[in-house]
Amino acid sequence: MNYFSSDFKLGILGGGQLGKMLLYETRKYDIYTCVMDPAEDAPCRIACNEFLTGDLMDFDAVYEFGKKVDVLTFEIENVNVAALDKLEKEGVKVYPSPATLKTIQNKAKQKLFYVDHEIPTAPFTRFAYTSEIGTALKNESIHFPFVWKSAQFGYDGRGVKVIRTHSDLEGLPNVECITEEMIPFKNELAVIVARNSKGEVATYPVVEMEFHPTANQVEYVICPARIDAAVAEKARHIALRVSEAYRHVGLLAVEMFQTQNDNILVNEVAPRPHNSGHYSIEASYTNQFEQHLRAILGLPLGNTGSKVGGIMVNLTGEEGYTGKVNYQNIEDIMKMDGVTPHIYGKKETRPFRKMGHVTIVNKDIAKAREIAEKVKNTIKVVS
Repeated sequence: MNYFSSDFKLGILGGGQLGKMLLYETRKYDIYTCVMDPAEDAPCRIACNEFLTGDLMDFDAVYEFGKKVDVLTFEIENVNVAALDKLEKEGVKVYPSPATLKTIQNKAKQKLFYVDHEIPTAPFTRFAYTSEIGTALKNESIHFPFVWKSAQFGYDGRGVKVIRTHSDLEGLPNVECITEEMIPFKNELAVIVARNSKGEVATYPVVEMEFHPTANQVEYVICPARIDAAVAEKARHIALRVSEAYRHVGLLAVEMFQTQNDNILVNEVAPRPHNSGHYSIEASYTNQFEQHLRAILGLPLGNTGSKVGGIMVNLTGEEGYTGKVNYQNIEDIMKMDGVTPHIYGKKETRPFRKMGHVTIVNKDIAKAREIAEKVKNTIKVVS
């Protein structure tokens, strides 16, 4: 099929920053794109050929949108899977597949999938409702501390909470959920696996993630991870096993824990371009967004190697500021060598909202990490 400067249409469900960065690549290749998002002013609006407003969880909206395109992909997991199922049965190519998405959308199903496929993961307990956790604690079938995770609709630190005492359970929604044993880990790692529709597979280098202590959001992504080569190889091998089990097409970001004794446990996955791969825009031979495009269109996968060491700093709204966004001191970071800001196009800031990211590239990863700290302390997302 001819994808370039042709009648071919690529549909993207979700119009946020991931879609916007994917559109940089469709523009490069002159691929016609249609995007649907519930927000009138979604970041993607400025860069696609056709933009529709619609509810991604609404069966009819997703189904009608999907009928207009040749290949359908998504940049967010919260979409109507029943509509994707029907579209796939009717011949629309949906990548990653609705079956993959259905498992990943629900954290309880996702964890059971790892158990069934003998993929190492933290021990967990599944609950139909949060209110059942009190009984489990009384019966001593689970113990403090543990991590509570909503089974559905949790991302970017939402729907996740560390529970140390009974009072931490107060105010949690009474929904299907899981509790996970707290893993005393050394590092949080991630590997992005690309797999095209012909079965060709490639992995990006293992990255290390440093988290904000209270917001449960990634602050820094460091590539390559500052870990032993044997641990990196183990992480890569497990990520490939996960990819093989899902038989996904597109990108699969596999988030993992490196335990104190250097075992690797899979935390969760995302079937799309991911925060842990943003560094690749400046640092890799083929960035993750171009790779996703190559994978879902069945094109040859690109080189996943890094040209240079890369660190990504998330730009999130400062606490105490809500309103029209102002990127304070952005000129100061633009004076620094190897520093590239990416602004997502969200007009309103609020505490911890992802508003952009900054990439720092340097041959010396320790030097890049120093600059990243300076960037983090200089630029402020305020209103």
